[in-house]
Amino acid sequence: MTGEAMRIFSSMIFGLVISLAVPLAAPSPAFAASVSLTIGSDLNRGRAISCAQGQQLLQNRGFRNVRRVDCRGRFFIYHARRGVSRFEVALNSRTGRVVDFRRIR
Repeated sequence: MTGEAMRIFSSMIFGLVISLAVPLAAPSPAFAASVSLTIGSDLNRGRAISCAQGQQLLQNRGFRNVRRVDCRGRFFIYHARRGVSRFEVALNSRTGRVVDFRRIR
């Protein structure tokens, strides 16, 4: 065999090997991840949060100089700063979620 014929023969063998190997490298089946769709948070295992816990939550969310205004009833009210602005923030007393957020002048 000549050099040119040898090169064509080896490329054909290489192509044959690759074509046989590709079906063996099939991807494995995908499985869906389990997702929790519960409502609320597990912050306090379903119990209401305390006023101090609400203050800490706001500090963890980027607010500073957080002051408690009213911690009675369904909503806890706080005054806090974020950047150069002041805000009045209301948290749900059961879940700790922010339910109202308004800028104070």
